[in-house]
Amino acid sequence: MINQRIQQLINKAIAADLILQEDEIYARNQILSLLKLVEFTECDGESNLEIPDLLEEIVDYACEQGIVENIFDEKEIFSSKIMNCFMARPSTVNQMFYEKYKQSPIDATEFFYELSKNSNYIQMKRIRNNIEYKVSTEYGELDITINLSKPEKDPRSIELERSMVKTNYPKCLLCVENEGYAGRIGHPARSNHRLIRLNLVEENWLLQYSPYVYYNEHCIVLSEEHRDMKITSDAFRRLLSFVEQFPHYFVGSNADLPIVGGSILSHDHYQGGHYDFAMAKAEDEWSFELERFSNVQGSLVKWPMSVIRLRSSEIEPLVEAGEHILSAWRNYSDESVGIYAKTGDTPHNTITPIARKKQDFYELDLVLRNNRTSEEHPLGIYHPHQDVHHIKRENIGLIEVMGLAVLPARLKAELGEVEDFILGKTNSVADYHMDWAKDLKDRYQSVVTDSNVEAIVREETGKKFLKAIEDAGVYKRNEEGQSGFKRFIQSLS
Repeated sequence: MINQRIQQLINKAIAADLILQEDEIYARNQILSLLKLVEFTECDGESNLEIPDLLEEIVDYACEQGIVENIFDEKEIFSSKIMNCFMARPSTVNQMFYEKYKQSPIDATEFFYELSKNSNYIQMKRIRNNIEYKVSTEYGELDITINLSKPEKDPRSIELERSMVKTNYPKCLLCVENEGYAGRIGHPARSNHRLIRLNLVEENWLLQYSPYVYYNEHCIVLSEEHRDMKITSDAFRRLLSFVEQFPHYFVGSNADLPIVGGSILSHDHYQGGHYDFAMAKAEDEWSFELERFSNVQGSLVKWPMSVIRLRSSEIEPLVEAGEHILSAWRNYSDESVGIYAKTGDTPHNTITPIARKKQDFYELDLVLRNNRTSEEHPLGIYHPHQDVHHIKRENIGLIEVMGLAVLPARLKAELGEVEDFILGKTNSVADYHMDWAKDLKDRYQSVVTDSNVEAIVREETGKKFLKAIEDAGVYKRNEEGQSGFKRFIQSLS
């Protein structure tokens, strides 16, 4: 049976263009070595199973034979090593990428995306477990994802991770040293990981895809140097340089301060992809001009958060205008709307920038952020407030800013309980959902049925996410807030 599974995996790898027919025996022998097998019997290689399923069966065999301990991290490491038997070296992958790039940037990224999926680096089987849907709002369709793609670790893995000796290699999850790294307990397996080399404004950067993509071609663009993330004019220039090279992609950066920043601020990196979020499609509410930048068009965007959109046919004027706005915002306070640039020497104001290209124009979206806290809002004044924590408590990072909610796995079961509560099938829901569940039951009791209850709860969950990003907006979408926003724009002149 194991010989058959090996042959089936090899055949699938050939069909997926991971290897050529001439590579078959070499790949087989590499896998036999990993499985400590010294012989192979020719067998039928036809199978309806896909690569991830075949891989799981081979790893299970390795566990049964005592080759690998039956714990999550060890199995992931072994699985990655098996798939690496089908992977070209990084130099070859880069050569193939740039050969495709000569045809078009789209051909190049599609090649690399398919390679990353077929090699099981992007865990598509797990990603398909996610619950994904859209919710219509006055700002466009928000994307909602309940993240079920990351499997829970078993207690043994957690125990081993705590006891592991700490090491600084690789320094973090984004460092270039992860390419081909076997992994260890507590650090993900990366034997089958490949990076594309990029030049962004005379610096070495790299392109990869997220192992758990949240949207089409969800990529990460990372500095070769391990350094802190900083929002500067150089960051704007690099973002625009990237979309100049890959005009079908957007790219953006998390903000560079805690609370409003992303999960990894210790490594300079961006996120991008081949996807149009609701924010990218949002319309302009009103336009303005910046006296010093006559070839840059400015506008405020109809969006729950406070977004300035700059457009120009040239990159450098956009960078200069962006730097002007960033510098002004870092030092801007308006007590009448609760905006303070600093507390003592601690800065609060920064920006989440996003770049894209539309026809002949470059766009640079500057989302104003502030990370101040208060006694009422200890997690952040411009952070999801207490009334939405039962749905969304985590930071509003780049992806959420643009209109995609990444919600915790616990909600799959909990929202099912809320549905049963509304239908009167149970009186029990998680305590933190109870007030919301009672409100939904009161509002929908005359129209709710078994067939529409899921849609109702999903839409109301989307409204909670909308409230979360409204909370994160520094200028509220009321007369007072918009007047304050216009005062900031006027101050730029």
